[in-house]
Amino acid sequence: TLFTLYALSCCFICLTLTPFTTFLLWSNLIGRIWLDNVHCTGREVTLAECSSNGFGVSDCKHSEDVGVVCSTRRIPGFRFVGALANNVENLNIQVEDVRIRAILSWQRKRIPVTEGFVEVREGGRWRQICNEAWTPTNSRVICGMFGFPGEKKYNMKVYKMVAMRRKNKYWGHSVNCTGNEAHVSNCRLGPPPTKKGNSTCALGMPVVVSCVPGRVFAPTPVTGFRKAYRQEQPLVRLKGGAVVGEGRVEVLKNGEWGTVCDDNWDLRSATVVCRELGFGSAKEALTGGRMGQGMGPVHMNEVECSGFEKSITECYFNRDSLGCSHEEDAGVRCNVPAMGFQERVRYGGRNPYEGRVEVLAERNGSLVWGTVCSDSWGTLEATVVCRQLGLGFANHAFQETWYWPGDVSADTVVMSGVRCSGTEMSLSHCLHHGKYIHCPKGGGRFSAGVSCSDTAPDLVLNPQMVEQTTYLEDRPMFMLQCAHEENCLSSSAQGASASDYRRLLRFSSQIHNNGHADFRPKASHHSWIWHECHRHYHSMEVFTHYDLFSLNGSKVAEGHKASFCLEDSECDEGIEKRYACANFGPQGITVGCWDTYRHDIDCQWIDITDVKPGDYIFQVAINPNYEVAESDYSNNIMKCRCRYDGYRIWTYNCHIGGSLSFETDDTFPGLRTNQLSYR
Repeated sequence: TLFTLYALSCCFICLTLTPFTTFLLWSNLIGRIWLDNVHCTGREVTLAECSSNGFGVSDCKHSEDVGVVCSTRRIPGFRFVGALANNVENLNIQVEDVRIRAILSWQRKRIPVTEGFVEVREGGRWRQICNEAWTPTNSRVICGMFGFPGEKKYNMKVYKMVAMRRKNKYWGHSVNCTGNEAHVSNCRLGPPPTKKGNSTCALGMPVVVSCVPGRVFAPTPVTGFRKAYRQEQPLVRLKGGAVVGEGRVEVLKNGEWGTVCDDNWDLRSATVVCRELGFGSAKEALTGGRMGQGMGPVHMNEVECSGFEKSITECYFNRDSLGCSHEEDAGVRCNVPAMGFQERVRYGGRNPYEGRVEVLAERNGSLVWGTVCSDSWGTLEATVVCRQLGLGFANHAFQETWYWPGDVSADTVVMSGVRCSGTEMSLSHCLHHGKYIHCPKGGGRFSAGVSCSDTAPDLVLNPQMVEQTTYLEDRPMFMLQCAHEENCLSSSAQGASASDYRRLLRFSSQIHNNGHADFRPKASHHSWIWHECHRHYHSMEVFTHYDLFSLNGSKVAEGHKASFCLEDSECDEGIEKRYACANFGPQGITVGCWDTYRHDIDCQWIDITDVKPGDYIFQVAINPNYEVAESDYSNNIMKCRCRYDGYRIWTYNCHIGGSLSFETDDTFPGLRTNQLSYR
């Protein structure tokens, strides 16, 4: 009863493996070991193409059998033929692809393609669908597949004229969708088109759809496409996703953002979220906190949608979220329009996830490939490249790429002065010098490079811990010599005598890793900096910034904390600690663990000796220089209101960045955005 395009995609990797490969992966503990010392570059089509000792030549035991866990993300250009029998008519229909083909000349130049004939590819040939039994609900499903939230009317007369002038080849079937399907493969087959003589669609013409793009993808006559993807303030948002259109679902309730429990979470509910945000239908309804765990409340549980709701808040749900934890946070992957961004950047390296960045740019009236100047190149720029290529999150940004040869014909620098906010969909949307290139280092070995990863860490500060542990201490200068050497005191301490006192705003901080990868320092062991006074190594010279602002946003005092010891202080139940600083051990924060900096250690303070009594905003920023890539930087900031009367201090309303609505955050004037200041 189904016309299937992609329904078997989850199993296809196993089906395409060669017989001996499948045997190697799944038959362990018994039988022979066929391959040993296998070395692949990652570009082979099958394991048989990799180098090895030879088939059946091995000195291994079955205790050394290998296995794999495959990613659900498909490699670029992945296609497969889906086939499923129609039990009613006993048909076996194979369709390779579906497309919206722009017919009118002015539409062919537009990106994305929003209007045209709907065509299916069967047996290697594209065919039109007859519109005799076509309904608006079918158009709704087609538009959703291609990343558009809705459909609209079009000029029928124009397309009738076009259809009359051309010889159309029709597909021999029709589809019957209800409108709430996430994909046309979920629709039933409709009646075959009417035949009259040699004409397959005697009473109709080719199906035409006209889709409405979401706001972020819609062209405007003045500015063209929006240059950055920045979500507005709707009632729902996505967080923690690597690319546009995927992430953890969060909803706004009473001015506070919270997550959705994954009980009963399905494609229909996920599609409502996707369309509400201006995307198409949902490709996947994710469960089990696969897009990272949120913070704060769980607002919705047991969500049930029909698929036609304008907002997820219109769906039925259980307001009682008892028993739901953030391990059950729901997420989505949405269909988004094909913007062609991936075709304007490439890279070449030792594996498919790293290499020198090369972009397609216009030079002297023609499009040429070239490199990017590495001046000012950092993690945020690398994040945009990895997103544009569909390769997940940034892992590292490289300013020297001499070990990656790249394409010799693309050595010329064609883009310089790149500065990104990290939210852009394409590197060309970032600020850059345009056609006037300025790159003092030159290209070649100093071209920009990236490495990408499917997963990333996500550091979040516990605001309750800060609020509950804040206090004042008056400490003499002779006890602050090491802290003074590390610039942890205000500038007025320079002329202070050993008997003078400094007033310190002290607090504890508990930093959680809620992502899907361990947080590791960018610098390796051998480059850590030794501080003789404190007698420890700094793996990150600046790990946190501590600031005190007036209510109009002016900074009145500041502090910073170097990462002298990144380790797992405590972990969630069932998770083992991996990082400990003792004996010059490895530093980092494991997923599901947290690092605690107690209030009584050096530099865990702000020097407020020169601050006058009044109302202030206390802010803590983790990883402020973006040295280490994360899945979400907006939650790296924590802000509190505080009142200082000259003797005591009260701290209240502490919250992490992005956890409150814009209106609620207006109680923090001068600091209305949750973005870190750029470098």
